Amino acid sequence: MNQGEQTRELELAPIGRLLWKFALPAITGMLVNALYNVVDRIVVGRGVGKLAIAATTVAFPVMLVLMALSMLVGMGATALISIRLGEKKKEEADLIAGNALTLLVLVAGCASAVGLLFLEPLLLNFGAPESVLPYAVEYTRIILLGNVLMTLGFGLTNMIRAEGHPLLAMVLNVAGALSNIVLDYIAVFPLGLGIKGAAMATVISQGISAAGALYYYLSGRSLVKLRGRNLFLRRSVCLTVFAVGFPYFALQLVHSLQQVIFNKSLAHYGGDLAIAAVGVVFSLGTFMFMPVIGISQAAQPIIGFNYGARKMERVKATLKLASFWATVIIGIGYTATRIWPEQLVALFSRQDAELIAMAAEAMHVLFLVLPVIGFQIVGSGYFQATGKPLQGTLLTLSRQVFLLIPLLLFLPRFWGLPGVWWTMPLSDLGSTLITTAFLYHDFRAEAARARDIPVLGREGS
Repeated sequence: MNQGEQTRELELAPIGRLLWKFALPAITGMLVNALYNVVDRIVVGRGVGKLAIAATTVAFPVMLVLMALSMLVGMGATALISIRLGEKKKEEADLIAGNALTLLVLVAGCASAVGLLFLEPLLLNFGAPESVLPYAVEYTRIILLGNVLMTLGFGLTNMIRAEGHPLLAMVLNVAGALSNIVLDYIAVFPLGLGIKGAAMATVISQGISAAGALYYYLSGRSLVKLRGRNLFLRRSVCLTVFAVGFPYFALQLVHSLQQVIFNKSLAHYGGDLAIAAVGVVFSLGTFMFMPVIGISQAAQPIIGFNYGARKMERVKATLKLASFWATVIIGIGYTATRIWPEQLVALFSRQDAELIAMAAEAMHVLFLVLPVIGFQIVGSGYFQATGKPLQGTLLTLSRQVFLLIPLLLFLPRFWGLPGVWWTMPLSDLGSTLITTAFLYHDFRAEAARARDIPVLGREGS
């Protein structure tokens, strides 16, 4: 499809068909990314036990920091490559790609070196109880040793997407995820490598994605070329990549901080059992959240194009339809957690009755108001799509930082472990109300703009 046809489609095609055309690849990609973490926990839970699940939960903030650094380079380079290709500046796109490859290796290598040097104190500060620490060290050490492969896989597949091949990027990610499932099982059960085997499977499977992406570039079939002379870093290119990628980096770091505080609260009030239980619940939640994030991402180009064209009815229709489907999808998952909580938890550990009971109890509270989150995520995406990143960032942070972290520091002091669990539904509800208020004000402002009537807080914007 050429650019003119794509423009007409965004402007004229039925919203429902258009939304799902964009949503299906996005949802697939999100679910593939979720598989890495979820499969590890299922396999180690069944093959090793609850301490191994707790270890992967404690290690998760470390992986989020590594992902944040990958995003700093990968997302920054991806955006710049797209822009330069759109400007017909092919040589500059090649230069950015070459510098990005070097940066990905250097950043990943430095992060691994620091992480390996301070691994035990890092994990203790991230909330690892003494009983979980040996498992967490064993798992995280291998993740850090393979971090360069994981970072290259993320960065290169995003660069492939930037040059207009999202299907190839998705295939490489799916290949990695399917490899992870097979290798996880082989490493933990037939080979008996335990939690170390699960970490090795994750690294190897993401290395497969990286190798496929690297082969694509070295085969000469890529639009953007990786040339030897462009591997030498240029200060201006590096600074621009970091500047563009910084918002993604910062949000991921915030997510890591929130997870650390959550883990430390769980360790203090419930020990390794509570960490393992919430690790199971969060893994189940990942499969509900990821399709919603995919729908939000799919809606953004449709909203953004029609907002720019001042077709506000299509903007509102897209927002309503995306919110509806996000709520339906997350509502199905929510219903399943109400009807089969023990059965869902048993996917991770069939024999541990204590873990199953605590995880089912935690899930009942943590997911109490889950259906409203579909609207909150899509609503936050609306502001990103309409060129209002400040509002979008504030709404994203409202749930993860402004509400959740203060609640984590306050409620458990009075309610103990149940207080940790209640922080999630309260922050979900609060952030949804804030999103509703932001959207209401924004649509009033847009209506006034159409009538050329100033609205309080809108003048001069």
